[in-house]
Amino acid sequence: MPFLNMLSLWKSFTMLHLLLLLILCTSHVSPGANDLHFYDGSSTADIIAGDVFFEIVDPPELSYSFRIRPAKDFGAPFNQSFLFEKARLVPTVPIHSCSDILNTDELTGHIALSERGECSFVFKTVKAQQAGARAMIITESVDKWEDSMDHLIEMVDDRMDTEVNIPAGFLLGRSGATILRTLRRLKLNHAIVNLPVNLTHVPISKMNQPPWIAW
Repeated sequence: MPFLNMLSLWKSFTMLHLLLLLILCTSHVSPGANDLHFYDGSSTADIIAGDVFFEIVDPPELSYSFRIRPAKDFGAPFNQSFLFEKARLVPTVPIHSCSDILNTDELTGHIALSERGECSFVFKTVKAQQAGARAMIITESVDKWEDSMDHLIEMVDDRMDTEVNIPAGFLLGRSGATILRTLRRLKLNHAIVNLPVNLTHVPISKMNQPPWIAW
């Protein structure tokens, strides 16, 4: 075969491989820390799946929409029967909620915020329920979230022989830590929230997510 023909075939072969490599590299998109940021043609509803959003309306420093993953097989669902408007999001005392909660006056009828660790998700939710909370949100420990992957966790039943009648969900560690630290800095014992908020038809790029969430 003439040298020029061989050179032409080699160039075509090389260009084909480069094209295939480019297609493979651009077809994979990293989902980001909270699995929200796909750009593969999926709808917002597909990406959110069964997750739930709430928004903080006060203090202004935390005025964003936050994503939580509902407990998988315990507790009540986050639906219209559990619609919270301008409710309190109250960090529990103690913050791990593994013993009797002390700030029941602040918490009764509102939403508890607790840190992960020291006991099961179910036990924490039971303690919040006993303290009068109408819902429970659990997040990574303020002191530990930086050492762990910032991702949503499936909260499952640990087969406690206790009925859980309130909804519960897991909040990203970075968001939970920021909420807790901001409330402490402002010397506030709660934030004001709306939960749930419907973002099913809101484009991902228009969601008012916190700036620390990776896109």
